Amino acid sequence: MGSASDQATMRLAADALENLGVECETRVLSAHRTPEALREWVDSLEGRGVRVVICGAGGAAHLAGAVAALTTLPVIGVPLVAPI
Repeated sequence: MGSASDQATMRLAADALENLGVECETRVLSAHRTPEALREWVDSLEGRGVRVVICGAGGAAHLAGAVAALTTLPVIGVPLVAPI
């Protein structure tokens, strides 16, 4: 997710996955504020056996596109409401 303010919504998604027996992790990484940390995290995904990435971000919602540009894994973008 792009910021801590996205956690409430994305926690619901993580809970649903866990209830289905799907292992998941949550991270707060910004395509704009922490691009190097985002790149390092994406670079680690395939080696850790991750098979799909779900990104939730409000505002410009560039997170999913930034992640998709760095990996061949499927990336699902979840647009979140953000104050204007």
